[in-house]
Amino acid sequence: QVQLVESGGGLVQAGGSLRLSCVQSGRTFLNYAMAWFRQTPGKEREFVAGISWNGGHTDFGDSVKGRFTISRVNAKNTVHLQMNSLNPEDTAVYYCAAASGGGVATSQGYYAYWGQGTQVTVSS
Repeated sequence: QVQLVESGGGLVQAGGSLRLSCVQSGRTFLNYAMAWFRQTPGKEREFVAGISWNGGHTDFGDSVKGRFTISRVNAKNTVHLQMNSLNPEDTAVYYCAAASGGGVATSQGYYAYWGQGTQVTVSS
């Protein structure tokens, strides 16, 4: 069983930055593509960023392109989401997700494993 634990959320002013981290345990990290999604009340979960098993391929949601980056450190079973130029529309609960097979997809149904989420709040 795969466990995912997110950290790094918090309150930040508009224009600021945050770095989210997600640590995986339970299975070989190399076998999994990793992604970040976010969700606000009353809305569907939105794809933010994804990274393939070896970091060779990344993908981003349109609303975060050019502002967010995703990276992974396989030796530490960790994936990071660096968020820059944050704005209030980025306020959400951010979830880490994992999918076996290694390739990136934007659909939440592709990902079998999810963390509990971490709150990011951007004040104006």
